[in-house]
Amino acid sequence: MEKHILQTLCRMEEEENIRILYAAESGSRAWGFASADSDYDVRFIYLRQETDYLKITRPRDVIEVQDGLLDICGWDLTKTLHLLKKSNPSLFEWAMSPVVYMVHPLWESFRPFLMEQFLSSCAMRHYLSMANGNYREWLRGDTVLLKKYLYVLRPILACKWVQTYRTAPPMLFETLAQAMLESELQEDVRILLEKKRNCCEAGYVPKNEKLNAYIEKNLLSLQTFLRQEGDTATSDFDADAVFLRLLRQAWAA
Repeated sequence: MEKHILQTLCRMEEEENIRILYAAESGSRAWGFASADSDYDVRFIYLRQETDYLKITRPRDVIEVQDGLLDICGWDLTKTLHLLKKSNPSLFEWAMSPVVYMVHPLWESFRPFLMEQFLSSCAMRHYLSMANGNYREWLRGDTVLLKKYLYVLRPILACKWVQTYRTAPPMLFETLAQAMLESELQEDVRILLEKKRNCCEAGYVPKNEKLNAYIEKNLLSLQTFLRQEGDTATSDFDADAVFLRLLRQAWAA
């Protein structure tokens, strides 16, 4: 599959006349709990030719491809920088992915700058919203879609990491769990992980009262903490200058 992903990305560069700065895996394969039938969620950052940015009618700032288990989505650097101003958590997850497909030399110089724009309050609000949404929709019944437990636990643990260290949380779920999860729940979560990796995406498990109690307790405490944090800030950098510098360097002969 990696060969197919690389071929698809290279073909997209030619067909769209773009330059991919960075491409990596997102989602369950990057978090370390993919099932055998999990999608490949490939995310990338790209630049178009300079003349494309001067047109009255400009191309979309997103490129998407669906091909069976392959889900590819790319963001133009202009969109990326707009979202970086808001410290969009997805950007940091992409940048920290353990599964990388393509890296342009410019990305290596840009990545440290990107990581400096991390804002803890933005990240916590994002992760808490994700945990709340999945909990309300999926974890109330007597049986639970297995992967949704992990889709609630991971953002809670990510919030707790950010609350503690004020840095972007690790991508791998096991790293987060080992660092932030109480010891009495480690075995329950280890069993969940093992089941997730060995079953299909649609596998169900009985509700775990211990985990549900932990989730409810932390959703409340994190919400209280965020109310005390106040309003979310934005990153203060010259996006135009960053964009023009990378655009000219990317297409330099």
